[in-house]
Amino acid sequence: MASNSEPSFTAADPDNEMLDRLLAVIQQRTLTAVFQPIISMGSGEIFGYEGLIRGPSDSPLHAPASLFGVAAKNGLNVEVELLCREVVLERFMALQLPGKLFLNVSPDALVQPNSKYGETIRYIQRLGINPDRVVIELTENQATQDYKLLREAVMHYRAMGFRIAIDDLGEGFSSLRLWSELRPEYVKIDMHFVQGINQDPVKLQFVRSIQRIAEESGSRVIAEGIETQAELLLIKDLGIAYGQGYHIARPNANPALALPAQVADALGRGSVSVYPHGGLMGQKTVSAMKLLRAVPAVTPETHNETVFDMFVADPDLLSIPVVKNAIPVGLINRYTLIDRFARVYFRELHGKRPCSKFMDASPLVVDKNISIQELSNMVVQADRHHLLNGFIITDGGAYLGMGTGHDLMREITQMQIDAARYANPLTLLPGNVPINEHIDRLIDRGVPFCACYCDLDHFKPFNDVYGYRKGDDMIQLTGRVLAQACDPNRDFIGHIGGDDFVILFQSQDWEARCRAALDAFSAEVEAFFTAEDRERGGYVTEDRLGRVVFHPLTCLSIGAVKVEPGQYKSHHEIAAAAADAKKQAKRMAGNSLFVERRSPGGKDQALALIDKPGAASLSEGEPDPPLSQAHA
Repeated sequence: MASNSEPSFTAADPDNEMLDRLLAVIQQRTLTAVFQPIISMGSGEIFGYEGLIRGPSDSPLHAPASLFGVAAKNGLNVEVELLCREVVLERFMALQLPGKLFLNVSPDALVQPNSKYGETIRYIQRLGINPDRVVIELTENQATQDYKLLREAVMHYRAMGFRIAIDDLGEGFSSLRLWSELRPEYVKIDMHFVQGINQDPVKLQFVRSIQRIAEESGSRVIAEGIETQAELLLIKDLGIAYGQGYHIARPNANPALALPAQVADALGRGSVSVYPHGGLMGQKTVSAMKLLRAVPAVTPETHNETVFDMFVADPDLLSIPVVKNAIPVGLINRYTLIDRFARVYFRELHGKRPCSKFMDASPLVVDKNISIQELSNMVVQADRHHLLNGFIITDGGAYLGMGTGHDLMREITQMQIDAARYANPLTLLPGNVPINEHIDRLIDRGVPFCACYCDLDHFKPFNDVYGYRKGDDMIQLTGRVLAQACDPNRDFIGHIGGDDFVILFQSQDWEARCRAALDAFSAEVEAFFTAEDRERGGYVTEDRLGRVVFHPLTCLSIGAVKVEPGQYKSHHEIAAAAADAKKQAKRMAGNSLFVERRSPGGKDQALALIDKPGAASLSEGEPDPPLSQAHA
């Protein structure tokens, strides 16, 4: 039965409720410390632990962000931070954890007078902790205002035996300046740059740069946020000193004292990571500013005769921009105007008239920051005369200078040449430079691997008969098949050019992977040929003398060289050995894998040739099989 009178409710103020909860947490010290290991990437041992804090599990203040957010809103952030510091220190000692303790401290709390003058040192001494085991990890929640005061506080703590770390480098408000000002012993790279580093060449470059700076400044780098084995191994490969993240261990109130077996095994494995490559997209962006030429402009009222005299005075001047109030409004082409002046009575009739009458009123105008690639696309899609006239470059709409089609084509050509050295434009696989760099890294680290030179047999006649488009498709198929046979985290595949590929296997089952690639290629390549050619196993062409020549279907040859530590000194030697093995593979009919098992200069070990089931094998001392009729 409903009541005749409605009850009255007073809505609670959520801000007051959260403040009451926070005050209760402070008074009752209901905080829990959790610890996440920081490991040495070199030794695989636990170097220390980062102490983290959690609020009451049944409270909206459980998450650190909520806890410190409410504290900052109510002016209690320093009090809460000091309490967190005490709870972490007490629990660290109670657990008797080994190594160093990384203690999160905000710059604001560090420069508080009651924190500066002995309170912290007295507290940790009561707990029995030596200051040199404590690393003050500076975390930025807001921009640092007084670097001088902060530097003095850091020097004070360092003099007492503490060490300093900067957290989340690359993410904070002023972390790079903090690094320069404070010269910390440790620098933590923000997890954004670590997660996915094995697939992102930009992140890789950022971390490599940080590592180089750290080496120069005497800091040790800690990579945060490692979540996969691939990230772990690449971080180790870069020479980063320490690592931390969920793949190693999650924060725990009772943390482990040793690494998980899979992490220890991965770190103990001698291997070299495969760096991500950006293909053509990995090139640095070049803007139209690189093409800028200083060309004097004229106004729309400038006489045609004056413009003509400018062209006569400068034989290299191809176009003159027409600018009004700093804004380009047209362009005058050299040859167009000179051609007009060559006509009878043109100078007399039009020489004193404004040049705007004969200008191109729709010139190609681009901003100085447009990329060369975008500019090239615009020129290609625009009318052909823009390539001859050139283009006007502006800064925020205002005239800046000119660019020529010749300079644009030269720059694009050079970029393509440079790109081909780093990535093949057809397959986007790494080119010669990354291939050689990876080989040298494998040699320097003393890692055993297998170098495979992969090449198509009878590819040139296929290209001639079926066309270059089909040839490109077959090369892309080859790259795809070979890439699918690789472990992307351990095996490196590169495209030298044409139909030549290189695989650098660290996978121990490399031979089975090569067989799988041969089988996959054999199955897929048949679709490139007509039914008639497939049935007779090849096709015929006429040579220059009109003779009929039979060409077998295109097949894949792989020459493999097993490389042991110290066996070769450079990528040049390995390339030569792999090329020789490839030649041996190409001497056999069909899709074949030749494995060179001799040491350089050795003559007592057999050469093994492995083909599809039923293929012949070649050992030293046996007569050589005949060469194929055609090779790529």
